[in-house]
Amino acid sequence: MTELADLTAVELIGEYQSGLSPVEVAEAVLARIATHEPTLKAFYTHDPEAVLTAARAAEQRWRIGSPQGILDGVPVTIKENIATEGTPVPLGTAATELVPASQDAPAAARLREAGAILLGKTTMPDYGMLTSGLSSFHEASRNPWDTTRTPGGSSAGAGAAGAAGYGPLHLGTDIGGSIRLPAGWCGLVGLKPSFGRVPVDPPYIGRVVGPMTKTVADAALLMQVLSQPDPRDHMSLPPGRIVWQSLSFDPVGLRVGLHLEAGVGLDVEPGIRTAVDEAARLFETAGITVEPMQPFVTREMLDGLDLFWRTRLWSDLVELPSERLGKVLPYISTWARAGAYAQGVAVYRGFSQIDKMTVAALKATSSFDFVLSPVSPVSAFPAEWASPVNDPAQPFEHIGFTVPYNMSGQPSVSVNCGYTSDGQPIGLQITGRRFDDLGVLRMAALFEQLRPAQRSAVL
Repeated sequence: MTELADLTAVELIGEYQSGLSPVEVAEAVLARIATHEPTLKAFYTHDPEAVLTAARAAEQRWRIGSPQGILDGVPVTIKENIATEGTPVPLGTAATELVPASQDAPAAARLREAGAILLGKTTMPDYGMLTSGLSSFHEASRNPWDTTRTPGGSSAGAGAAGAAGYGPLHLGTDIGGSIRLPAGWCGLVGLKPSFGRVPVDPPYIGRVVGPMTKTVADAALLMQVLSQPDPRDHMSLPPGRIVWQSLSFDPVGLRVGLHLEAGVGLDVEPGIRTAVDEAARLFETAGITVEPMQPFVTREMLDGLDLFWRTRLWSDLVELPSERLGKVLPYISTWARAGAYAQGVAVYRGFSQIDKMTVAALKATSSFDFVLSPVSPVSAFPAEWASPVNDPAQPFEHIGFTVPYNMSGQPSVSVNCGYTSDGQPIGLQITGRRFDDLGVLRMAALFEQLRPAQRSAVL
């Protein structure tokens, strides 16, 4: 029998309709957290009494047949950089002044309106600029599949919480892979929606908010809530009439690209390449045509983006008092400081690589309905490392498959497609045409049906 803490959000809603108490679920989830959180370090804030109070209120609403919204009583975690009223937003770094947020960010506001129960805020690395849980403010988050390894990042705590069964719904952010990478290394479904699909405050080029869940159906349910409009994001898309739960479709005749070489960065590990290729073969059994796709990201693109991001962060860090600047994680401050010496023309040329990467991604994918690729070329690395290379001079050698779709705005999802020889999850990335978020989720749901039985993290 599935433990209450492991029920999906879709299952929970059905059980609540049949009489299950949100309090029972909250108690089961809190027990799971109490057991594993001392090791995993997924939370920045966590208040069990507040969780139980919210669960009792949800229980009363369900008893009288008047749930507050479609997620009433469902446990959820929210990444630290998504503001929640009254809670400081340290951005993963000890250099931030801890000032309580004045209001909920759009995603947090939508979750409260839907009745979700906030378990707590999850951790991230300094300024969200690492693919790990290493932080100057938090203890390093760890991967439930192997606690010597990172869960990935920057949605590090969300990945750890999701894999450990801290309830069904987890909210991350992604500007270069920060949802998909931890989802891939933690065996989760992680959706990077189309740019602008989920309102963000403050908005920024390439940054999105999205779900990290154990099933595609739960990700779709969460998107139904998150995609509601909010005037604070001037870059958001017009509200779409998307039937998020409509995941069944006929795939026969679809044309899919198989993208096994990023064009830059680390080589794809043989076991990961094999798993992604086998996933492609499964899609072929469903009547889908799979064709190889050529790499399109160049060294100039990745290095230009790297320089722009360094300079962008350094422009903020240089404004800090020296005592606060000294608290930034050394890897991050070393990385950003290189931006201090960049000339304006070089920074502009780096910024222009965003457009070049966008054009290249859209051109390379234009003849396909969807594209399959690894999420990451490598498996999860040690928890104490900042990145797979662990060198601030080469920080982004692992994001060649993920970052182009942040720049192009295309929807992209990670779904587990196998395991390495030492039992670590392997993320398959499915990318769609611009604005086809539902299509990406449908392809991921189809893959859930095609793939072999899944394992769970053994804690």
